[in-house]
Amino acid sequence: MAPDPAAEEGAKADAEAAAEEAPAADEAATEEPDEPDENQPKKKKRSFWRDLAVIVVAALVLTILLKAFVVQVFSIPSGSMENTLLPGDHILVSKIVYKFRSIDRGDIVVFSGAGSWDPPVQQPSNWFARTWDQAIDLVGIAAPGTDYIKRVIGLPGDHVVCCNTRGQVTVNGVPLSESTYLYPGADPSNTPFNITVPAGRLWVMGDNRGDSADSRYHTDDPGGGTIPESAVVGRAFVIIWPLSRIGDLPIPNTFEQPAFSAAAAVSSAPPATVAGGGALAGAAVLTWRRRRRGRPGGGRGSVKRVTRR
Repeated sequence: MAPDPAAEEGAKADAEAAAEEAPAADEAATEEPDEPDENQPKKKKRSFWRDLAVIVVAALVLTILLKAFVVQVFSIPSGSMENTLLPGDHILVSKIVYKFRSIDRGDIVVFSGAGSWDPPVQQPSNWFARTWDQAIDLVGIAAPGTDYIKRVIGLPGDHVVCCNTRGQVTVNGVPLSESTYLYPGADPSNTPFNITVPAGRLWVMGDNRGDSADSRYHTDDPGGGTIPESAVVGRAFVIIWPLSRIGDLPIPNTFEQPAFSAAAAVSSAPPATVAGGGALAGAAVLTWRRRRRGRPGGGRGSVKRVTRR
């Protein structure tokens, strides 16, 4: 069969076109990249020191906010709360817990003694000095102030007495079993007292009763030894240092006796109810006291002055 002349011419034309395109592709592959435009702005690298400064400032602001409104670290300098808290212990104090519940008997609280156990703090008259004092206090580098730490024994309206015939402190006639948190061998108190806690105030004591200058020794101060509820900084709830001492600070069982609830219910009842049910309530209190008497409570203790951290 004779070859088709038209087909041969078409194939020849395709081969010539391919030959022309090959050198052009090689030239494109070896072509040098375009030079960068000198007028185009260069991308700046972020400075390490700038990033570090931002991190430090953010951490400082977060620390100030936490310390001012949420939680604060305190260190224990004395033995007035042994063995619940020892010198050198570091504790966390919650500043928000009392926004959700009231102060309870048995709570370990940090409070300011200014105006009650100590003279009122005189604020600097110079606004700059006053602002500076507030700033270093928030940061946590201020010198030790008038902060104390103790255990709450009596709430507003409570009748706190030392001691009954068995040598126990009583609150509204209910004896406290304190052997689980008092310093070993310490008596509940060698100093007698008999006080009804005024409204808005608290009666507080240290767990090492022989080495604690607490409410018993401030009866000549404003409030008769009691402290204002408004002076409470917060509740100590955990030991965080040293590692061997890490643990929580719960309320001892003795402060959860049913007799306390019964006494509170009687005191808050209408007069007619109290008069009509006085005998029944009294019998109930005595029954609860008999059932709870002698049962040890578990718990921790309180301290003297606290160093700010």
